[in-house]
Amino acid sequence: MANLTTLAVSTRAKAGKGAARATRREGLVPAVIYGGKEEPSIIALDPRVIMKELHRGGWSSRVYNLAAEGAEPVAALIRDVQLHPVTDAPIHVDFQRVTAGTKIHVEVSIAFVGEEKSPGIKRGGVLNVVRHYMDVQADPANIPEHFTADLSGLEIHDNVRWTDLKGTEGVVLTGGQNTDIVIASIAAPTVDAEMEAEAAAKAAAAEAAATKPGAKKK
Repeated sequence: MANLTTLAVSTRAKAGKGAARATRREGLVPAVIYGGKEEPSIIALDPRVIMKELHRGGWSSRVYNLAAEGAEPVAALIRDVQLHPVTDAPIHVDFQRVTAGTKIHVEVSIAFVGEEKSPGIKRGGVLNVVRHYMDVQADPANIPEHFTADLSGLEIHDNVRWTDLKGTEGVVLTGGQNTDIVIASIAAPTVDAEMEAEAAAKAAAAEAAATKPGAKKK
């Protein structure tokens, strides 16, 4: 299975709130591995490891190799991280087992490149990001780290759609999402838009005044 990131974990013999509190008193984060048609496994890991992954980004689509001493490594995805309401420290993690050949649902982030080369942005256009990630189904062996949206050739009013993204091979959009969905666009400069609106308003006012009864024709 490709793109495995190894995390060192330790096994826990007991489940429940009391055991979880005891694990936290030891400076570890309690966690569970579920799925894969197997019984849930109770584990614990260093909170610094979890925080590193959260800050790293892309963790929701990354397959981890959970390695406990004396046990077979388990390939899994992080499905949920519960944080302390005050300190934001991780207090529990849910992992889902994954096996090659089984399609799973993941969120894959979108990386935007070529912004500095976009003709539209060079002329003052503004990048308007509609989607920062996409929900897809993929085989665990082929989950992309991210999709890539190339902005280098875009003019003002141009769009990036799902079909324009790179790295989508082997994945399928979930929930009946339209493949023509807009990911991002290059919007006109705000100042230009305001000037255009003001000019249009003046032109409309002038036209209305010119059509009033008794208006002098020039």
